Amino acid sequence: MTAPFDIFGHPEPGERRPFSRATRAGGLIFVSGHSAPHDPVAGIHRGATAAEQTRNALAMVDSILREAGSDLTRAVQVTMLITDPADYAECNAEYVRHFPNGLPARHTARFGVPTEAKVAFACIALGQDAA
Repeated sequence: MTAPFDIFGHPEPGERRPFSRATRAGGLIFVSGHSAPHDPVAGIHRGATAAEQTRNALAMVDSILREAGSDLTRAVQVTMLITDPADYAECNAEYVRHFPNGLPARHTARFGVPTEAKVAFACIALGQDAA
């Protein structure tokens, strides 16, 4: 029997981050929390400022949504996770640039992870076959 949902980026066995990038179910796409990509060995840096990290993290989320048949313009709910409340205004100033047609519902929470990330995002978006 197949699952009633699709998984994007299913983690490999033993993966230190045991979650998929996203799942699609019931016409919705649920994107796990993601910070900006960071792989210094490959020359990829998440950004020095909260604004750069916001821009790069939202680009990552948009890329995942596109893989699943959607994009940020179809986001209906976003969770913004920040490590330092002092970055809130800087993150917001960049965030609104990514939703020129209107802002989805959102909540913000403070988070701590074993990385240097300043901000991460999760979201729920309409899939291609949803109204």
